[in-house]
Amino acid sequence: MKKIFPILLATAIFSTGCGDDPQQTNSTPPKSSTHFAEIKDDLGRDVAFDSKPERIVVTSASFIEPLHAVGGEIVGRPDSRTNLPEYAQNIPSIGAVYEIDVEKVIECKPDLVVINKGMNEKLVDAMNDNKIKSIVLDMKSYPEVQNEIKIFSELTGDEVSGKILLDDMDREISETLEKIPKDKKRIAILHSTAQGLTIQLDGSIAGNIAKMFGWENVASGMTPLENNPDAAPYSLETLAEQNPEIIFITSMGKLSDIKKNMDEQFENEPAWQSISAIESGNIFYLPQNLFLLSPGIHYPEAVNLMAGLIYPDEMGN
Repeated sequence: MKKIFPILLATAIFSTGCGDDPQQTNSTPPKSSTHFAEIKDDLGRDVAFDSKPERIVVTSASFIEPLHAVGGEIVGRPDSRTNLPEYAQNIPSIGAVYEIDVEKVIECKPDLVVINKGMNEKLVDAMNDNKIKSIVLDMKSYPEVQNEIKIFSELTGDEVSGKILLDDMDREISETLEKIPKDKKRIAILHSTAQGLTIQLDGSIAGNIAKMFGWENVASGMTPLENNPDAAPYSLETLAEQNPEIIFITSMGKLSDIKKNMDEQFENEPAWQSISAIESGNIFYLPQNLFLLSPGIHYPEAVNLMAGLIYPDEMGN
């Protein structure tokens, strides 16, 4: 068994606090050129704002840093497994990211709730019922993150800061892409949880970055899971036939436990030994804070990290 290289979890992304004074608004305002901002969210809804949202609740910690960077005032956020920035330490929790507590959201008296697409859309109706505006955003791909930052800067009125942030992110990613060879790598991205393994499609965060590099994801075109459009059922037999030369592993749970479980599978199931990535030791564990949920403004860091695992010399690692 050759070396497997775990990547230590990095630090985070996140929030700001609940308080007083709600702004009562309608969820489906009429369009007008007099609006402060008019947003089309990732559910295709047009949401208009007569003034800057002053009290924002987010259902994903990944929204916190982009909002903070353009002057957003966050008054509620979900629990986080990663370290929060100092400015976000005391922001009230609205529950676990997969189990948002609607009552806690309402207690924050928000005039806007930013909802994570693919995870919390069921909150839209509850917000409408309570006359609280909401927007639903996806943020797995880099273009989606770019759109998210643009929307946030429009909502806060600080489009200058948004443009500066986007220009910096674009520059960092371009620098990484210029450094790495243009050869095509055959890769697989596995997602490991206590329930088992799935294989990640091009819509996942790691899948999106692999596409940036021009790599071939062996799972491209596979039928996605019914409840997860970015993943497909895992089959060791199929993976052995696809024979990736590199395997990335994302995880939900404690990294040491995930790695121990994967090591046991590699050693005890002979089919693994026929896969090029296993034979060459090209197995890489990706940090949760960058690849489990959206890296947000840290997208350049995720791109740099993934490139550096495969091209350490070119990336100066």
